[in-house]
Amino acid sequence: MSIENVFDKSFRGCAVITEKNKVLLKKAFGYADLPNKVDNDYDTKFATASAGKVFVAVGILQLIEKHLINFKDTIGEILDFDLKQIDRGITIEELLTHTSGIPDYFDESVMSEYEDLWIDFPNYKIRSNQDLLPLFVDKPMMYPRGTKFQYNNTGFVVLALIIEKITGIEFDKYLSDNVFTPSMMLNTGYYELDMLPAKCAVNYIYDERSGGYRTNIFSVDAKGTGAGGAFTTVADIKSFWDCLLSYKLLSESMTKNMISNHSGKDECYGYGIWLRKVKGRFAPYFQGCDPGVSFITSYNIPNQLMVVLVSNYGDNVWKLLENINNYFFE
Repeated sequence: MSIENVFDKSFRGCAVITEKNKVLLKKAFGYADLPNKVDNDYDTKFATASAGKVFVAVGILQLIEKHLINFKDTIGEILDFDLKQIDRGITIEELLTHTSGIPDYFDESVMSEYEDLWIDFPNYKIRSNQDLLPLFVDKPMMYPRGTKFQYNNTGFVVLALIIEKITGIEFDKYLSDNVFTPSMMLNTGYYELDMLPAKCAVNYIYDERSGGYRTNIFSVDAKGTGAGGAFTTVADIKSFWDCLLSYKLLSESMTKNMISNHSGKDECYGYGIWLRKVKGRFAPYFQGCDPGVSFITSYNIPNQLMVVLVSNYGDNVWKLLENINNYFFE
């Protein structure tokens, strides 16, 4: 069976699969602009939701390697705003590993719809990490820091604030200069939804009332933050994997530390990156999901098998990756 047969005909988005840098599949499906019938293609810039956490993690680890911060530094030592009920002793490492207990502005264990955040707080106001503070700074801790793993969006907003505090520049500019440009990710950035550059896919949500599709412009942050929201191409994601795993962004020891399991049991997590077991070894992956957005990419290191899947209609990329892994490994 051909690998192309794994793909459902209803999938909309873009996919690339490489093995030892040989392209096994490179395909685009569906429309980037539905009403105008503009096709998605290999160069389309797609929203990636929480996938951007991995870029923030690399930025933080770079600052650690430069000895500007360290894993055990606390938010109380670095940040200069009132943390109120939030534990000032939360460490950078606890933020990186989702073990901080910091109040999550979008707690995925109790909330299912991201767009519900904007019922009382307009999403167009979210254009920086600071803009998210009102959504979490007055809340109590979720649990004592360091006591368990629980995926947490606020933690990476705070990490982005730390990047801004330490470097004196906005986190997305720092990432552009220190992660995207060195990786030749020339079509990656944090764009404002009402000022998107050319070649960005529109993200669509099925609307039961009309029986058609609406865009997600009122459903997500107006601009991405440390929690996610970068736009990128599948080609740029391949470049990121190549640079990360050839130790061009971090040292070899720090890279291996990043993709080692630091928290979680059933769901394993390194620093800003997920891990799953394939034939007894951890394979790193990162992912994102927002209304109208679904993204996942994985890299099986022994086989040098890289997969990137993204949909601007929120299609099930997780099931598709499972089918691809079954094709190659079972």
